[in-house]
Formats: sequence, C-alpha cells, structure tokens
Amino acid sequence: MVRKVMFLLVASLSLGHGVLAEDSIESLRSSLDMSWMMIAAILVFFMHAGFAMVETGFTRSKNSINILMKNLLTMSIGSILFFIIGYGVMFGESAFGLIGTNGYLLIGQNEQIGFLLFQAVFAATCATIISGAVAERMKLNSYMMLTVVMTGLIYPVVGHWIWGGGWLSKLGFTDFAGSTVVHLTGAVGAIVTVGFLGARIGKYSGKKINVIPGHNIPLGALGVFILWFGWFGFNAGSTLSADPELVPQIIAVTLLSGSCGVVATALYTLFRFKRIDASLTLNGALAGLVGITAGCAEVSLLGSLIIGGISGILLVEAVQFIDRKVKLDDPVGAIAVHGVGGIWGTLAVGLFSTSKGLFYTWDVSSLGIQAVGVLAVIIWATLSVSMTLYVLTKFSSIRVSRADEIAGLDFSEHGSSAYELRESTLSETYLDQPIVFGNGLVDRLNQLGATPRTTET
Repeated sequence: MVRKVMFLLVASLSLGHGVLAEDSIESLRSSLDMSWMMIAAILVFFMHAGFAMVETGFTRSKNSINILMKNLLTMSIGSILFFIIGYGVMFGESAFGLIGTNGYLLIGQNEQIGFLLFQAVFAATCATIISGAVAERMKLNSYMMLTVVMTGLIYPVVGHWIWGGGWLSKLGFTDFAGSTVVHLTGAVGAIVTVGFLGARIGKYSGKKINVIPGHNIPLGALGVFILWFGWFGFNAGSTLSADPELVPQIIAVTLLSGSCGVVATALYTLFRFKRIDASLTLNGALAGLVGITAGCAEVSLLGSLIIGGISGILLVEAVQFIDRKVKLDDPVGAIAVHGVGGIWGTLAVGLFSTSKGLFYTWDVSSLGIQAVGVLAVIIWATLSVSMTLYVLTKFSSIRVSRADEIAGLDFSEHGSSAYELRESTLSETYLDQPIVFGNGLVDRLNQLGATPRTTET
C-alpha cells in the first residue's frame, strides 16, 4: 500500500513538473514574441525621423520647419486616430469583407495593446508618404485633415481587405509587410493631392522643366540610412513573432534588395546621364526596400537581388516620366518610390514567391490575384482621397497663397526660420545682392547653398 501511495505521489509530481515546464516554455515564447514585436514597433517609429530628414534635405531651407512639423504631427495624430477608430476598422469583425465593425478604442481587447502599437506606427507611415510629395505648398491644417481621414479610414479599410480577414485576403492576395497596404495607398493619396494642388511656383515654365534642388543632400542621406535601419523592423517585425528561421531570412532579403536598388540606380544613372546621380541613388535604396516589402517572407535571396535591381531601374524611369511627362511636381520622389515600387513589389510576389510564383510553379493565377489587389486599392484610394480633398476645397483653398509660398512656409505658417541668419544679414551678400530684412531676406532663404561673399568695408 505504501509503495502504491509513493508511486502515485512521484507520478503526480513528475506530471506537475512537466506541465509547469511546458507552461514556462510557452510563457517564455510569448514573452520573446512580444519583445521582438515591440522592438520592431520602435524601429518603425524611428523611421519617421528618416522621413523627416529625407523630406527636409530634398526640399528648400525656407520650408524646413513646416516639413518637420508635418512629420511630427502625422505620427502623433495618426497614433491617436488609429487607436480611436482605425484599429477597429482594420481588425474588427468583418462586415462583408469590407470593413471592421468593432474594436474601436480597443474596447474589450486589452490583450491586443502590443499589436495595436505595432499597427499604429504603420498607419502613420502610410500617411507621411503624402507629406513629401506635397511639400512646400500645402496648408498645414489641410494636410492634417487629410491625415485624419487617411489614418482613421482610408488606410484601415485597405488593411482590413488584406490583413484583417477582408475580401482580398480570402481571394489569396499576399502583401506580407505592406508594399500595397502601406506604400501604394500612401502614394496614390500623394498623386491625387498633388493633382489638386498643382506644381510649385517656378517648377514648370511652358514646356521647360526647372530643377528645384534640395538644400541639404547630406541630411537627406542620413534620412535614407535611418529609413533603411527601421525597415528591418518594418519587414521582419511583420512576422509578429521571434521566429528563429523567418526573421533572419526577412532581414537578409531586405538588406540585399535595398543594396541592389542602390547599385542598380547608380549604374543606370551613370549609363543614362553619364554620372551617378546622388538623389536618385539615395531613392534607389528606398525603391529596393519598398519592392521587397510585399514578398519578403517568401522570396529567395537571389530573388531579392532581382527585385531590388529592377526596382532601382524602374525608379529612375518613373521619376523622369512623372516629372517630365505627367508633370506631377513631387519634390522628394515619393510617388515613384512608394507608388511604382509598391506596384512592382506586389506583382513580384506573383513572380518570385517560392511557393506560388510564376517562375516556380508556372501558374499565373497568383500574379492575376496580385494585380486585382493593386487595382482595387488604387481605385479605393483615388476615390476616397479625391472626395476628402473635394470637401476640404469647398471650405477653403488647401494651397498656401503665392506670397506665402515665395516667402516660405516656415515664416508664413510658423513665424520662424530653421536656420539662424542674423550674422549673415550683417556681413554677407548672396548672388551679388545685399541681404536685407523683410521679404528680401525671406526670398533668399532658398539661396543658402550659394557661395557667400563678404561685404567690403
């Protein structure tokens, strides 16, 4: 009898130890997954510093504060709106595969706080793509109103279709980290908004296209490196788990595609223009990164090189076409990077996916589904952004006045300058003309890149 009791006691302790060990392992796995997702969310948040630097560096100095404020407010407003309504629209219970119907304010879903955080920084990323394309001539309050609609409705609807169990996901559409959901949606919004705004003063003179150079390319380059750094979290964080096999694979293809985008753009500009164009090559990195985003979880290392290389070449041609043929004035190349790159990256899944791509299965159906998804998102984003801007223009112009644009949005909208010029006004001239206070000084804020001359005394 004693032996039986001892046996049962030992067996129960062993069983309990096994259950505890299993629970501990599961708890550890859950903690690691959440830790990785939070690290990735922070990396994506830091990408907004990259966007701010790229947009500021690629535009004129007299608009620097305005661009910084737009990026800062985009992140802040986007986070709030996505929490209030966007998350529910995107991940709530689906109504006919079109829109989420619950989860607003995260009511009843407190266990999803980590997931909400990760998705909120994505929502803001989509909205800020518009910021660069409309730089230097859009009113700040009009841009903010568009950001509210983008993060609260337009982007979440696309996200629901693809990531929230909507009709495109059921159709078999694949966009692992957002070539279409984030980048193409933002780019289409940029196209429509630029169409409403028109070009910057002096950009087009009849058939002549005038180059308006950015004031600080090194700052833009810093922004590109920050974006590239954050992109590892953008893509690999979309696993939502610390998968020891998938995460390194995604980081590797992200690195290779971005790198090949740089090399391809540099070589192609050398071939086209007889010199390596710096601004295009910097954008080539971003094009390669956008291109790999949709298929980063199911593309081989070699496939990522091909996708990145084609992205770089497409970028150069797209920038030329958009600027010279379509005459959409995009100061930072956001439409080409995120729009053309997003379309290519999404379609590339149908070609290079190792599980269902045309080059591996000789089945064209996946490519067709990807094309349907791209077309659907373009139509939705075009209609919704157009309606939003149409309503806004009924209340007031969304573009600043001619005088304010010439003066620079830093002064007209914020009453200050990003750069201190007091000493320069007392001792230097630019372009052989003395700098004076008033509109003359404001007009010359764009001439910081000119070689100053010391006034003779």
